[in-house]
Amino acid sequence: MAEMRFDRETISNAVHTKWAGKTVHFAEEVNSTNEWAKTLGKEGAAHGTLAVAEYQSAGKGRLGRRWTAPAGSSVMMTILLRPDFEPQYAPMLTVVMGLSVAQAAQRMGVDTSIKWPNDVVVSRKKICGILTEMSVEEGNIRYVVIGVGINVNLDTLPDELADKATSLYLETGKTYDRNEMVAYVMECFEENYERFVKSGDLALLQEDYNRMLANCGQPVRVLDPLSPYEGIARGIDQKGELVVEKTDGTVVCVSAGEVSVRGLYSYV
Repeated sequence: MAEMRFDRETISNAVHTKWAGKTVHFAEEVNSTNEWAKTLGKEGAAHGTLAVAEYQSAGKGRLGRRWTAPAGSSVMMTILLRPDFEPQYAPMLTVVMGLSVAQAAQRMGVDTSIKWPNDVVVSRKKICGILTEMSVEEGNIRYVVIGVGINVNLDTLPDELADKATSLYLETGKTYDRNEMVAYVMECFEENYERFVKSGDLALLQEDYNRMLANCGQPVRVLDPLSPYEGIARGIDQKGELVVEKTDGTVVCVSAGEVSVRGLYSYV
């Protein structure tokens, strides 16, 4: 199957939203879409502006990790936001985007779930990386950028990632229209973001999120550096913290630290 066109025009034609991804910037190659979106933000780009690249020469993941994917295989994009809320609410946007990507993949017919907090997974392997960065001036948010990298038509993975990462193509054997993937993510994100802003937290998204949460009802080991413990994940609260019922019956809300899910994933 020939690769469908993927450029500013095809993406713009696919996106049917009020503001999310309404303005599309496209490049064959950039260092990182997050860095590009920050530059657009400094230049006054509007809320909802979307930067999409075919290839990133210096893509960034969490904790400064590199994110690379061959041209034609993935969706690499960053949305620029100019929220009115306080900076402390911005970290929850990563959860909002994780939910949006998972919903978009489901719309494309792929059985998708979420590993808390924002790993989008298919067949218990990760298909998406999300990186949220913020610029604050005098205590107010100047802009937020949310970078998203989705393994769509990737047909090979390095050996060291094969047990913990995958792509839609590797899981289904089908090639997907990346324009459609961008459009669905933008549509889902716009709706989820507006619900988030309305309540000021994740209360209006909790039910949708917990329905897709792979950890829900599953045993987890919370790797607290001081005293690790085990329990059953019961879903997220309105702040996006993972509610864990410990073996002694007490309930705790986890916000920091890594949570590994025992017996469910091979990559944790």
